[in-house]
Amino acid sequence: MLAIIRIKGRVKVSYDAENTLSRLRLRRKYACVVIKPSKENLGMVKRVKDFVAYGEIKKETFEKLLEKRSRLIDRKKKTDFKNAASGIEAGKNYEEFNIKPFFRLHPPRDGIEIKKQFGVGKGVLGNNKENINKLIERML
Repeated sequence: MLAIIRIKGRVKVSYDAENTLSRLRLRRKYACVVIKPSKENLGMVKRVKDFVAYGEIKKETFEKLLEKRSRLIDRKKKTDFKNAASGIEAGKNYEEFNIKPFFRLHPPRDGIEIKKQFGVGKGVLGNNKENINKLIERML
């Protein structure tokens, strides 16, 4: 599973990038989605890599994300989040488990380094591989 977090806001974002972010359901700053890495999804992520942080999410982190930051479609129905996490990884939709397909996160504790400089500390933008789990933990 691939976790994508929008880091940059809406200022100076091209129309194509904004449209791609909207299709990924990353319409606000610090919004997060967890998707399957298909050819189409990886192409969209490649287009917006300068505006988002992404990487491979662990199952434990995904379960915490579902428990703490998921929003229910129908608040009257209850959801088992561990069952939902395994079901979503198996390929089911979020709507089958009464969960909205995006997460709104807090700004990260201890700040964030987003600047891209030549050869000096890339910052958090782009592919973070396993470090995306640490970033999500700081944003819960």
